[in-house]
Amino acid sequence: MLDKRNVLITGASRGIGAATARLLAKHGAAVAVNYVNNSGAAERVVNEILSTGGRAMAVKADVRVHEDVEAMVKTVEEQLGPIDTLVLNASIMFPITSFLNYAWEDFEAKVMGEMKAAFYCVKAVVPGMLERKKGCIVGVSSGLSRHPGFGFCAHSTAKSGLDALMKSLAFELGPAGIRVNTVAPGLTITDATAGLPPQQKEMMASMTPLRRNALPEDVAGAILMLVREEAGFVTGNYVTVDGGMQML
Repeated sequence: MLDKRNVLITGASRGIGAATARLLAKHGAAVAVNYVNNSGAAERVVNEILSTGGRAMAVKADVRVHEDVEAMVKTVEEQLGPIDTLVLNASIMFPITSFLNYAWEDFEAKVMGEMKAAFYCVKAVVPGMLERKKGCIVGVSSGLSRHPGFGFCAHSTAKSGLDALMKSLAFELGPAGIRVNTVAPGLTITDATAGLPPQQKEMMASMTPLRRNALPEDVAGAILMLVREEAGFVTGNYVTVDGGMQML
């Protein structure tokens, strides 16, 4: 399904990013697993892919840093080939607290960090896509970008900014054959949500028609759906992966 595709996934050492790397590699893509701190986790993902005959590499970069991103893209393209698919999955950690308790520095770090991570990565890979007149970008947002929750003001704002950027890119890059879409997971069982109370997870599950929380593999499946060639006329979309909680 994805033979001869070269994919860069940011924040792919665990959770949604790791599940996406494994799934896309399973379907034939060569995958670059980006990480910033956890080299061991990234290497485990790569070794899982290699053990099943796939192609993958781990690549360290803080995607909030322009020079790191430029070096990462150069390394990936030297080892795997031109990047034709970019999954913007890296997420910046943030405190969960009310707006009135938020320090500007924490709010700024989340919002600007998310924007830099997307901006620098797109800037680095799109010129090559333009030359080849083909490419695919998927931004991993959150259902909280449209339906906020208490304590998540910075996260909602950051992901709303990502949503707007993805739509703008779909509009601008479409004439060059580059598709840009967004996936918006609901509550997903990952390391990032491990600290949430079980009662909150159960409540969120009860609000979905499917009566469960998402798994990383659920989100990976939606990303696969968007990047495959059969979705060649799908761009500018916001795809919810929340078990039917939001019906747009």
